[in-house]
Amino acid sequence: MDITTILLGFILVLNIIFAIIVVFVERRDASSAWAWLLVLSFIPVLGFVLYLFLGQNLTRARLFTWEDKKKIGIENEISLQLEEMRSGMFEYRKKPEFTAQELIYLHLLGNDAPLTRDNDVEVITDGNDKFNRLLLDIQAATHHIHLQYYIIKKDKLGKKIRDALIQKAKDGVKVRVLYDELGSRVLSRRFFAELRKAGGEVEIFFPSKFRLINFRLNYRNHRKIVIIDGQIGYIGGFNIGDEYLGEDPRFGYWRDTHLRIQGTSVHAIQTRFILDWNQASYSNDIDYNPILFPKPVYSGTVGLQIVTSGPDSEWSQIKNGYIKMISLAKKSILIQTPYFIPDASLLDTIRIACLSGVEVNIMIPNKPDHMFVYWATLSNVGELLKAGAKVYIYDNGFLHAKTIVIDDEISSVGTANIDIRSLNLNFEINAFIYDKEISKQLRQAFAQDVSQSKLLTLEEYQNRSRWIQLKESVSRLLSPIL
Repeated sequence: MDITTILLGFILVLNIIFAIIVVFVERRDASSAWAWLLVLSFIPVLGFVLYLFLGQNLTRARLFTWEDKKKIGIENEISLQLEEMRSGMFEYRKKPEFTAQELIYLHLLGNDAPLTRDNDVEVITDGNDKFNRLLLDIQAATHHIHLQYYIIKKDKLGKKIRDALIQKAKDGVKVRVLYDELGSRVLSRRFFAELRKAGGEVEIFFPSKFRLINFRLNYRNHRKIVIIDGQIGYIGGFNIGDEYLGEDPRFGYWRDTHLRIQGTSVHAIQTRFILDWNQASYSNDIDYNPILFPKPVYSGTVGLQIVTSGPDSEWSQIKNGYIKMISLAKKSILIQTPYFIPDASLLDTIRIACLSGVEVNIMIPNKPDHMFVYWATLSNVGELLKAGAKVYIYDNGFLHAKTIVIDDEISSVGTANIDIRSLNLNFEINAFIYDKEISKQLRQAFAQDVSQSKLLTLEEYQNRSRWIQLKESVSRLLSPIL
């Protein structure tokens, strides 16, 4: 036999081995397994490389070894709320809470997420507003600053945030920074050298032994949170970089949504940071200390739950929350997302809402940052157009907001996109909010965005070119592994 025959035989055997791993060993869901079988069959060599970076799941059990500390300081509150809900004694103080009682129970039982009602929530939809506010809070910090982002860039904004943290560390404030290595892959580890010298601490989530090669393309920490003095919490879609200020000509204006929170829910954000930090840290673990969970100095009346999800979770809690809140809709659903690649369960839930007479409005960007994801998104919204949904294409730059509003009463804002990666593979965090005023503000933001968007009609979608249809078809087949 010549070398070509031997090589082809080796590739065939290798493909069979990986097919067996995908189907029988890793026990993936059916759609993901079929997608990988398709890739391995049609592009055997490249498919093998892609599988090494994106598909392998065998080390998952070894990746998540941290002690389960989800209930730090809140065991009694969770148990009490569950008991009161089961007995019918729970006091619903607002109509949105009563409407969403099943959703609240779902997050309590499945995610250890207590409902807190003393929160003040500020909705921020502009990058300059967000980072100006954050810098003021950093400058006013007196005890600690905990900052965690998926992406931190070495540009004007990144340096501005870093320099503010250096100054606070020199002032004696405890500064901790956690970032994801893959998201911040172009960030040199020397970037925070002066911060470390000033007494600050910096950790990297799931770093690779090889600086330029990271086989852990899955299981990334996509959270963007900040906690200041245990009193102020930030959560939402903005990362740190000039593009989030609208200064990257590729994207233009960057439209995102972030929340600034004061109240007891900051404790839940703090708990999440501690868990993530301790996983990333080898020698600088944070011990539970009541000083990190102070009684709120300033509070409001907004009810909300902080919900997290990730591949370490037993349930896809944020996805389950999306499905439940959408199923509660009686009048209207507003969805903003940069990527719309739901699994079958979530897509069916939205489709059923459309067919039940609920007004469903979905907004996606016109400026794609990932082409396959964009065409898969277009394919999915096309399915909902047939069911009666309204789809808006945002034309004023790039839409990165991850928001859902139900009946102007219940809303969700956070880091989770509506795609397989966010809902099953990445570590995410969302605020589920039970307040008419916050829902009203999010609706107003949506309406403002509509004025700068184009309505995609069913007729226009059905008349798209065959080339676009082909790209959609291929992207949709690959969507379970995008």
